Amino acid sequence: MATMKLGKTGIETNKNGFGALPIQRISQDEAVRLLRKALDGGISFFDTSRVYSDSEEKIGLAFEGRRQEVFLATKTMAKTPEDFWKDLETSLKLLKTDYIDIYQFHLPKVCYKPGDGTGMYECMVEAKNKGLIRHIGFTNHSLALAHECIDSGLYETLQFPFSYLTDTKEMELINKTKENGMGYIAMKALAGGLLTKSKAAYAHMSQFDHVLPIWGIQRKSELDEFLEYVSQPPTMTEEIKKIIEEDRNELKGEFCRGCGYCMPCPEGIVINTAARMSLLLRRSPSQRLLEEPAQAMMSTIDKCTECGLCMTKCPYELKIPDLLKKNYEDYKSVLGGQVSIG
Repeated sequence: MATMKLGKTGIETNKNGFGALPIQRISQDEAVRLLRKALDGGISFFDTSRVYSDSEEKIGLAFEGRRQEVFLATKTMAKTPEDFWKDLETSLKLLKTDYIDIYQFHLPKVCYKPGDGTGMYECMVEAKNKGLIRHIGFTNHSLALAHECIDSGLYETLQFPFSYLTDTKEMELINKTKENGMGYIAMKALAGGLLTKSKAAYAHMSQFDHVLPIWGIQRKSELDEFLEYVSQPPTMTEEIKKIIEEDRNELKGEFCRGCGYCMPCPEGIVINTAARMSLLLRRSPSQRLLEEPAQAMMSTIDKCTECGLCMTKCPYELKIPDLLKKNYEDYKSVLGGQVSIG
């Protein structure tokens, strides 16, 4: 089994982390079975959030009585100390634990620091001193905030998107966290479903010893892939290099990562799905993408006024109105061709 250490936290775990956002979409019984199968198969790191509806509750049920076998990371979107303590109390109760291994600020608009007037970082320190949390983390999609977080020296982990599509600017974060002894928790390691070769994604991640990918897992078939990598971890080969190069060539340039920072749209457009529909149809085909609800969702693109609000919030500086129009034209072309996909 290939293990890694998550920066200065001292957490040593398998290179497969379990991203527990998707389990909110399945039943409680299904989720508990999936989580227990993951743990029994060698996965020990589970990442969730207070805002992932019932994800924490399902994790708590799955691992009751087995707390010492797992590392639990969760997050708070609280903006006040009062809400911080409410979220932490709720998370501890639902996770059925008296401590959280990594407690993370979830997509904050600022990098919280001692004495900044918010009291938020002080809450983290107090929670740590009380033994309610063990390590302090930060999650974001903003490069500027990520750099500020690293430079502050206040955080033990950074959670940020990372895949083999990552560009040079984002790669700087990988090197910088390594230099500063921080653990890097990689979200969107499959680029929000655009990368379909998990073996290539894992092999790429294996080159960075402080990076822990958290794979978003919802189905047994998905879990089985990653459990196979517990005992037989993929390494970089010429074949995998070719796959990565082909994907990079196909997906280079402007494409939506699905982070949702652009939302909400004043016209009700689901930008983080609509702006990447062409890629979803081609790389993660599903018949539901052509059914009436999806058609209705895509038709809202006609309401775009090009106000530019979404572009001011996009961390990747995408020309979103143009991207929406292009995706809608591609989508109508697929519909007009009466294409049926699996």
